[in-house]
Amino acid sequence: MFRIIPDTNINFIGARKVAFGFSLLLVAMGIFAAVMVGTGKANMGIDFAGGVMLQGHFEQPVGIDELRGALSGTYEDVMVTELADFEFPNAFIIKTKHPETEGEGKERATTIKGILAEQFENNAYEIDSEHIIGPAVGESLRADATKAILISLLGIIVYIWIRFDFRSGVAATVATFHDVMAVLGLSYLLNLEFDLLIVTALLTLGGYSLTDTVVVFDRIRENLKKFRGRGEFVGAINLSINEVLSRTFNTSFTVLLVVGALLFVGGEVLKNFSIALILGVMVGTYSSIFVASPIVVEWEARRPKRFK
Repeated sequence: MFRIIPDTNINFIGARKVAFGFSLLLVAMGIFAAVMVGTGKANMGIDFAGGVMLQGHFEQPVGIDELRGALSGTYEDVMVTELADFEFPNAFIIKTKHPETEGEGKERATTIKGILAEQFENNAYEIDSEHIIGPAVGESLRADATKAILISLLGIIVYIWIRFDFRSGVAATVATFHDVMAVLGLSYLLNLEFDLLIVTALLTLGGYSLTDTVVVFDRIRENLKKFRGRGEFVGAINLSINEVLSRTFNTSFTVLLVVGALLFVGGEVLKNFSIALILGVMVGTYSSIFVASPIVVEWEARRPKRFK
């Protein structure tokens, strides 16, 4: 049977110290990004910062510079994004963030629609969707998103603890936390807009990373039975990672193909979500090999359990 990745015999565990150093850098970057997001100093979407989003289209072609010029005298933070919409080719998203109150948000929406009606009198801007979120609602959504991520991490440690053992649960949770922080930090560096879709991507990649880790841990449990009498704990871990390497690569490559299509065809609305998922797939694959399993090895070296 044809295999993209042939049988390998790579000493992954031998590179764990270098991997740990790289992972600490990613996590530190993610913690910094989490602080910036928590204080609202990152590129926050209207879901968390509050604001107005008008999505609509013109009947006739309009240049994006022309539209930006028409709105330049309204609000300092007004943003215009052109959409690659096949049904409505002249579609745009107009955003403005950080209103003082929800009432101000409604006032901004009314002002923008009035200016568009005046400036493009013979080429009406048809509203397809309108979202107005006050700052209090945005702050509440940000707190709820944080709770959702923390609860998911707790659920992971309990599940792995029951299925394998406590140290495997801790290792899987640390790897998942690593993945979430890494993608959060990389998203901040790329100046992606943090909204509910980014939170959805973070929760999705947590489940993806856990699935990959469970596959590795399942193989480790089987191989430990073979190596028990020989006392080669590291050998069992390395063998397990090499045996599932082809499966891990095939799964990740297939997911990347799908998410890549979503990135190029899904339009501007799904762009940040797709980028976050792509980062998550790559980081999740890395952590299953270089984070979760090496943590179990380090735990065994300090507190032997299976090979006394």
